[in-house]
Amino acid sequence: MISRLPLSFRPALLAAASLLLAGCAAAPVDGPRSAGAKVASTAPLLPTLLFPGGAEHFEAWRCTPQQDLVTAFGERELRLWSAHGGYRLAPAVVASGARYQQGDLSFWNKGGEAVVESANGRLDCTAAMARSALTREQRPGVMFHGRGNEPGWHVNLAHDTPELTLTMDYGTREMTLPYRVIAMDNGGGRVLLSSGLTDQPFELRLEARACFDDMSGEPFPARVTLTFEGETYRGCGQGIAP
Repeated sequence: MISRLPLSFRPALLAAASLLLAGCAAAPVDGPRSAGAKVASTAPLLPTLLFPGGAEHFEAWRCTPQQDLVTAFGERELRLWSAHGGYRLAPAVVASGARYQQGDLSFWNKGGEAVVESANGRLDCTAAMARSALTREQRPGVMFHGRGNEPGWHVNLAHDTPELTLTMDYGTREMTLPYRVIAMDNGGGRVLLSSGLTDQPFELRLEARACFDDMSGEPFPARVTLTFEGETYRGCGQGIAP
């Protein structure tokens, strides 16, 4: 398994054509935006690729050619996130180390080294940092937590009702707002939410892609984009299972 020794980790994003896993990604969500959609009475089920899948940690990998990946090792599968999407790989037979595979995409690792192969080529990777997955005990009543920096903000989606709590400007403003599901791609791990109030508009986009906190470098399985009061905020997040 991975050697969890924290290193300085500031990933650089490259163009899609240069990334190994680009060919495996699902299309982005740009679903219908119905102005007449109503707020549901219960919270939606979010795509599984936004969650750690029973894993206790997320691991960051620095790879060559330059690309940064996030993994979560569960008991029965490996969840892998690249800059272009998320993937669930099943265990495969290997002589040494651990190997996981989904179609032509494979991940082999031994200690802090890994090799990722697909039809697009090969990545040689080194473990860079690990972060403990958030739990419901740490975030009671929350099924998704997202956050960003400069200025500091975070968002929590309630586990039972279609409401979110939005905290802005380093914690100086907090509000609880209803939301509508505008589009959802369960296979691709993408969700688009919009405000349920006409006088307090916002849009929240969740995407299952490798994400790294731009201050600490900690790995996350989701990218979060918040549009609020005419500004766009970007950060990272993860789903929190019961």
